[in-house]
Amino acid sequence: MKNAIITGASRGIGKAIAYKFAQNSYNLGLIARNEEALRSIKQELEKNYNIKVEIYCADVSDYKKSEEIVDDFYKKFNRIDVLVNNAGITDDKFLLRMTEQDWDNVINVNLKSVFNFSKFVSKYMLKQKFGVIINISSVVGIIGNAGQTSYSASKSAIIAFTKSLAKELGSRNIRVNAVAPGFILTDMTEKLNEDIKNYYLSQIALRRFGSVEEVANVVYFLASDEASYITGQVIIVDGGMV
Repeated sequence: MKNAIITGASRGIGKAIAYKFAQNSYNLGLIARNEEALRSIKQELEKNYNIKVEIYCADVSDYKKSEEIVDDFYKKFNRIDVLVNNAGITDDKFLLRMTEQDWDNVINVNLKSVFNFSKFVSKYMLKQKFGVIINISSVVGIIGNAGQTSYSASKSAIIAFTKSLAKELGSRNIRVNAVAPGFILTDMTEKLNEDIKNYYLSQIALRRFGSVEEVANVVYFLASDEASYITGQVIIVDGGMV
C-alpha cells in the first residue's frame, strides 16, 4: 500500500484527487484549513476504501508547520510515495487596486507552500530513492489573464519550479510534474457571472467546462507506474482552451 500527501484537500480538485488515490488504495495525509470538511472526508474514505487517513488543519504557507506535518506523516507511515501540491487561492483585482497584502497572500499560499512541502518531502524521497511530486498550476500561468497578475505569477512560477526540481531529483528516481487545469467546475468558478462563463465556453474547443474528476485522473496517471518516464512536464487539462 502506498502513501500520498495532498494539500488543499478539503474541496474542489484537491478533494477529487484524494478520492481518486483512495480508490486506488493509497493511505493519505490531507491538509487544508477547513477541519470540519477534512474530518468528513476522512470518515468517508476510511469507511469506503479500507485505508488510513491523517488530517492536518494548517496554513500551508507556514514553513515550520509544513515540516511538522511531513515529519509526522512519515513517522506514522514510514514512507511518502506521492506529494500533490494543490493548495491555492485567488484574490482577483487589477494591479493598481492590489495591496501588498493581497499579493503576499496569493504568493504565499500558492507558491511558498509548494516550496515548503516539496523541500520537506524530498528529504524522505531521496532516502528511499523513489517519489513523485505533482504540482497543480493553471493555464493562466501559461497565457496570463487580466485581473489575475498575482494568481498567474504564482502559477507560472510553479511551472518553472517543477522543471527545475525535476532536474535536481531525477537521478534519484524522483519525478516532478505539473498539471495546468483550464476552466474546471469548482466552488471557485461557480462564483463567476454567466457572461464570463459564456465567454470562456466560447474559447474552449470541447465547448464545456471540465470536471474535478478529469483533473484527478491526470494527476493519478502521473503518479502511477504508467508515467514512469515522464518528468519535468506540464500537462494541460483545459478542453482545448489554450
